[in-house]
Amino acid sequence: MSEETIRSLSLGGVSYAYRLLHHPDGATDPVMVLGGALQGMFGWPQMEERLKPVASVITADLPGMGTAEPLPPGPSTELLCRAIEHILDDLGVARINLFGFSYGAGLAFGCARRFPARIARLALGGVPSHITDEQCAHWERAAEELRRGAVDAFATLATDGLLCLDEGRYVTRRRLAYRYVRRSMLQAARTSPHALDSLCRAVTDRPDFSGGLSGVPTLVFSGAHDTVTSPAHQQRFAATLDGSRFLVIPDADHWVVLERPQAVADLTARFFTDRPLSSAPALAPVARDEEPTDGAAAYV
Repeated sequence: MSEETIRSLSLGGVSYAYRLLHHPDGATDPVMVLGGALQGMFGWPQMEERLKPVASVITADLPGMGTAEPLPPGPSTELLCRAIEHILDDLGVARINLFGFSYGAGLAFGCARRFPARIARLALGGVPSHITDEQCAHWERAAEELRRGAVDAFATLATDGLLCLDEGRYVTRRRLAYRYVRRSMLQAARTSPHALDSLCRAVTDRPDFSGGLSGVPTLVFSGAHDTVTSPAHQQRFAATLDGSRFLVIPDADHWVVLERPQAVADLTARFFTDRPLSSAPALAPVARDEEPTDGAAAYV
């Protein structure tokens, strides 16, 4: 049984916190899970359930996210990576397995570039390695709606820019995912004191995905219908990482962690424990005769 601990830290005058689900006899290094700019430490139940049996699990409200204090003006990637390394120091661990999804993929990649010796394995999903000017303009319109207090319009615009709305492409749990993401955007807009700042940073302070990486075993995965950054672009990014593997998960878009949560968690657990990936459920299409519901209740 995992023991839960929450610890508060401070870096550069900014207070933040992390949550540890400790496994005393883990089969692999501790796993840290990083997500979107508006996601906090309690947003990963599906990952926790699959990872707790094999490793300690770490989630965080990093500076500018969740309940943490806002970030100072200016570029934030360097400070956020330092905050993550500070968590490792506080835990007293030499290395971790690092999972990054969407915005968190940029942070995870930044950490692997800055301190590769402390990253045992790296899993990156929904990597926003190629964002167009048109997409930036869309999210800037969403930010403008939030700026003027139109939270419903903001939530709709932000959600539309993150999911595949093409009914000609099958995405399992599409409507459930859409409702969840939009509701999460509404909640963040109404309750988070720095939702606007977080959104603006996600648009303007984009991580650098160039430069490659070596010495860190890496898995990159994409939903087959990711419209934020296409699977083809994510595959090209993966090709810059020495010895990496790239996998496409069928019947999902950018929000593959919502649409196929158990499959993503299983794939991640397999990768971090050096088990075969070729037989992972994530690589199999979803049966379309009956919409699956397992895992969906965790989000809606």
